[in-house]
Amino acid sequence: MDTAERTELVTRFTEEVVEVDEIEALFEERENPTAYIGYAPTGEMHIGHFTTMRKLADFIDAGLDVTVLVADLHAHLDDAKSPFELLEARSAYYEAAIVGMIEAAGADPDSVSFVRGTEYQLEEPYTLDLYRMLAETTLSRAQRAGSEVVRQSENPKLGGLVYTLMQALDVAALDADIAYGGIDQRGIYMLAREQLPDSGYDKPACVFAPLLSGLSGGKMSASEESSKVNLTDDDAAVEEKINGAYCPAGEVEDNGVLEYLRFLVFPVLDERGEQFVVERPEEYGGDLVYDDYEAVEEDFVSGELHPADLKPAAAAAISAVIDPVREQLLDNPELLEDAYPEKYA
Repeated sequence: MDTAERTELVTRFTEEVVEVDEIEALFEERENPTAYIGYAPTGEMHIGHFTTMRKLADFIDAGLDVTVLVADLHAHLDDAKSPFELLEARSAYYEAAIVGMIEAAGADPDSVSFVRGTEYQLEEPYTLDLYRMLAETTLSRAQRAGSEVVRQSENPKLGGLVYTLMQALDVAALDADIAYGGIDQRGIYMLAREQLPDSGYDKPACVFAPLLSGLSGGKMSASEESSKVNLTDDDAAVEEKINGAYCPAGEVEDNGVLEYLRFLVFPVLDERGEQFVVERPEEYGGDLVYDDYEAVEEDFVSGELHPADLKPAAAAAISAVIDPVREQLLDNPELLEDAYPEKYA
């Protein structure tokens, strides 16, 4: 692949790229630029995470060296969302779930390097760089950078502020040319671009994934079961959630069903060489077969494709996409039992 093709793979199905010309320059300068994404092992992973992780298949195909950081210390720093005694178990669960998602997206998880924060964040030079950032960053700047990521309050705990600086520093510590994450991470990575050069590091290019709308409308909520599809939901649960989802005829905005198709289902179907089929009775025009998401959206907006026909097809496709991950997690029940004993043990 040439530079344009590799850049297209890295930047497609994203919310924002900062900056595209920097990605192009990386491919011109070296054969295998590096990219990283970090996850703090807190609550159970769901389909929103899968949409973000699917993008790693594009990175691998484009020839990037990819590192996934399981940010165990971050999980406790963010208002103790994960107790210290559960960090190891939740880290193990996150790594297994991410491996399953990478495989289900059609990529080889052996092409990805996994690292945990405790492997390097407690040692020099990381600690000295962190102290330097702490000395040079104002309270308001750290709060603003992490406002979409860490839990906010009028009297914030120091852990959330340190979390923000550590995430910015992780880019340099992992020698990442590209920082990748959800668009909610934008403030932190803009801080990294601003501050890392002052410490002698290159500023990273940034690739941001969209955040999916919730199935009940508005922003997806990890605490609202009907708002999302869990990786362990069975076919019946997926069907029930999709059938009850906010999906008004002809409306695209805040339509989680369409977003699942656009950012997860169609990229995976494309990887597998498969089509999206909507089954309809002959009296209503017969089956519809789609090779790309744009055609689905066009028919949905025009009224050719009704929500009553779209939803069952979307539910079946979503369930098929998550099935390998679901199977892997349910075949190892101790992962969830150890990570979330209050729910599974």
